[in-house]
Amino acid sequence: MKSPKTILFAAPASGAGKTVITLGLLRWLSQQGLQARGAKSGPDYIDPMLHEAACGRPSVNLDAWAMSPAFLHDLATGKNGSIQQDERPDYLIVEGAMGMMDGAGIKGLGSSSDLAEQLKIPLIVIVDAAKLSQSAILPILGLMVARPNIKVAGMMANRVASRRHCDHIRSAAERYGIRFLGGLKRRSDLVMPSRHLGLLPAQEQTGLDNFLDKAADAVAKDLDIDSILRAAEELMPAQPNRHRIGHIPPLGQRISVARDEAFCFIYPHLLSDWHRAGVEVQFFSPLANEGPHKESNAVFLPGGYPELHAPKIAAANTFHTVMHEMAERGTVIYGECGGYMVLGKGLEDKKGTHHAMLGLLGHSTSFKNPQLHLGYRQLKAYQGAPFVGKFRGHEFHYASVLTTGQDQPLFKVHDANNCPSPDIGGVRKSVSGSFAHLICGDSASPN
Repeated sequence: MKSPKTILFAAPASGAGKTVITLGLLRWLSQQGLQARGAKSGPDYIDPMLHEAACGRPSVNLDAWAMSPAFLHDLATGKNGSIQQDERPDYLIVEGAMGMMDGAGIKGLGSSSDLAEQLKIPLIVIVDAAKLSQSAILPILGLMVARPNIKVAGMMANRVASRRHCDHIRSAAERYGIRFLGGLKRRSDLVMPSRHLGLLPAQEQTGLDNFLDKAADAVAKDLDIDSILRAAEELMPAQPNRHRIGHIPPLGQRISVARDEAFCFIYPHLLSDWHRAGVEVQFFSPLANEGPHKESNAVFLPGGYPELHAPKIAAANTFHTVMHEMAERGTVIYGECGGYMVLGKGLEDKKGTHHAMLGLLGHSTSFKNPQLHLGYRQLKAYQGAPFVGKFRGHEFHYASVLTTGQDQPLFKVHDANNCPSPDIGGVRKSVSGSFAHLICGDSASPN
């Protein structure tokens, strides 16, 4: 099976322009009639939505901390069933996360550099040159020393002020044998809107198509696209899986999944795995006052932004009624992060106003005083969970637990440094949830 030609865009720090350049290239490739697909390094929900908006094809998360190289390879090539044989893309454009060597725990595992090394993906470094000239080459030289096994295919500069500025960076790069692939001009109209969990999701951005077209025009004008595409290479075959090969088991044979602006954080590979297992997945919108499909034998409330829609969720009487009916008859109900917040008794918004939630679990949460909770988690499900085993997951939220309630915990937890952490989540009969987003099964964890 032919693999797509793949390239990875990384940067020394967040905010260097990886997303804009990735989106611009994906849109440009689509405009040329080429089959392109995006991917995101690490546990990100929002950037893959934007990738899909740019090129019309589902993106995928490639997590070098949580997934084995073979699992990553299957996702990158679509062998997991996420894309059909006749829809194989010509190019896979992978967007890095944070700084290119920033990863989990004190060892920095799972970084964009790790992903490039594990899958042998050529890497292009994007440097924010707004306050740099010849010094813009230093992060690339540092990466080449620190990670000599990575194939660094070149560099691009972002936010350059002029052609002269760009020429200075080009000259320094060529002096040290670094391929210079262009400099994107500084433009105020290529800034994307954001809020507390990152960029604004694609479905909430007005004028997104116009923005993507502008990004494509800028990339075509300022960057050496021909050289970028020539640097992309087909993925090498992966070694057989020996660890962390497990998928997240389906919650049931017919699963109702909440999906709207309040419940929008779902890993694409999770749904692909469930479909491949023969599971019937149907969607419903709590914000539209819809309840789960009553013939379902499981309900999944994913993460998202319930804190921004708390009054509407509290007033969704049909949603509340059907959820309680399904809980009473023992339907498996599971919530992650925002979904977990909605399963609790109440949610306090940023103004301190209390909103009644489902009350299917005993905790209450608050967004009044936002506190960042961020990091990878090694998780072991306790008895009563809707699935059995060990998992790798991630937390990223600003909400806190106000009251814990009396429910049994859902997960035993170790952090990315393998240090034990307090139990998280809750289980009450067939209802469960936690702040953790599950990424994949974990057969390698010693805990």
